[in-house]
Amino acid sequence: MSEAHFDSLMKAALLQRFPKQVVLIEEGHRPDFLHVVVEGLVELFSQHRSRETTIDIIRPVTTFILAAVATDEVYLKSARTLTPARILLVPAQAVRDMLTRDPDFARAMIHELALRYRGIVRTLKNEKLRSGSERVANWIIRTSQDGEKSGSIVLTYDKRTLASHLGMTPESLSRAFSHLADYGVRCHGRKIEISDRSALLSFAAPDPLIDG
Repeated sequence: MSEAHFDSLMKAALLQRFPKQVVLIEEGHRPDFLHVVVEGLVELFSQHRSRETTIDIIRPVTTFILAAVATDEVYLKSARTLTPARILLVPAQAVRDMLTRDPDFARAMIHELALRYRGIVRTLKNEKLRSGSERVANWIIRTSQDGEKSGSIVLTYDKRTLASHLGMTPESLSRAFSHLADYGVRCHGRKIEISDRSALLSFAAPDPLIDG
């Protein structure tokens, strides 16, 4: 977007710090702001009756929930901080107004929404076409490629959240880790060690049409 339009949006925006486990938005409410994760992790989740599930875990620098802001519709999911975080809050109406004023900004929003849609399709394929152990194996491979040391991963949130994120129960996650021990994976608390990456890759069979 143009520098002048960017400055206009930022003048109306707020940059705030939040401790972990703070609910930032609630499903069923209309958006007042577009949220941008600048630092920390944010969990997108949903609840129905007594059940709760993790839909996504947002890392910097990423927006949420853009579709609700663009359409001025209610949120279909809630969000809370998983770790201490810095969040930029841009007024939702200012974002919508800018769509009609800056074509480059509009194209960038379309691109972001398209990426999110494709991400949802990949998530659905991952959950419907793979066993629990295969989902965990591919998550380990992806995460260990995202800046962690190749031989280990240290979870920055609890295993219950990881299980929910992968569409599993905590018990199923525990069984999956036990199964993956045959492929060089060892789990000690929040630390996951990979001793045989080739064996893990062979079992996981990562697919660019699912994993990117």
